[in-house]
Amino acid sequence: MKKRPGAETTTIYENNGIPRISYLSLEKYPWLFNGFSTRIGGISTGCYESMNLAFTVGDDRENVLENYRLFGESVGISREQMVFSDQQHTTNVMEVTRDNLGEGILKPRSFKDIDGIMTNEPGVCLVTSYADCVPLYFVDTVHKAIALSHSGWRGTIGNICQNTVNEMHRLYGSNPSEMITCIGPSICADCYEVGGDVADVFMEAYGMDSGVVLPHNGNVPGKYQLDLTRANFLNMQKAGIPEENISVPDLCTCCNAEFLHSHRASRGKRGGLCAFMMIRQ
Repeated sequence: MKKRPGAETTTIYENNGIPRISYLSLEKYPWLFNGFSTRIGGISTGCYESMNLAFTVGDDRENVLENYRLFGESVGISREQMVFSDQQHTTNVMEVTRDNLGEGILKPRSFKDIDGIMTNEPGVCLVTSYADCVPLYFVDTVHKAIALSHSGWRGTIGNICQNTVNEMHRLYGSNPSEMITCIGPSICADCYEVGGDVADVFMEAYGMDSGVVLPHNGNVPGKYQLDLTRANFLNMQKAGIPEENISVPDLCTCCNAEFLHSHRASRGKRGGLCAFMMIRQ
């Protein structure tokens, strides 16, 4: 497995042959569970092999349900405790509660077009889905509230980070200066090639010297490298989260396609990964 240069921010645990990626900065809080799945340890086959947690990529639904059961069993959380977002590359966020338990996995959702979910209720496991896009973890350690948000390039440019912080402040009194946040495993700048149309939008939003848009590593005219980690890091800082409270990913999904599902590496023929977070009961 290839880790990004710099300090390691994650560790990997394994139970019953099922790995779980965990953020070191969040392990300091015994009341908090955090995790990120891999493609190892499930029952799906073919391009979905094997721990596929996405219902919308063509895999058999029963396989995906069994994968959720297996992953949940390995970390001590049942499918009945999970609430799965409805990601449509929006910047919409909302609170979920015990009334939403099982939604998106065992029963239909009572909401739609929601890319960020949050709660302050113990026993409600937040679940969001990825295959190169950026997972954002937010933890208010003072008021014991948590959020997970999915940030692709549209969610990043629309700043779902700020929306999440604003809503946590409104609902729970969360102060961004007290938040602990993590930018989850996602595609690195070296792997993420974009065209001039996307690059222009990011250069306008973040500036030429921000390090968000980089020259193409193959010098292809009209192509650029996009650093979504850097953009989300800047979004978190702008939202008031101190730099020392932000953990960045040490794993690229595309560089580690044998271990993590990657849309780019597989050219769209892949399964899905999930981020998980829960306040323990």
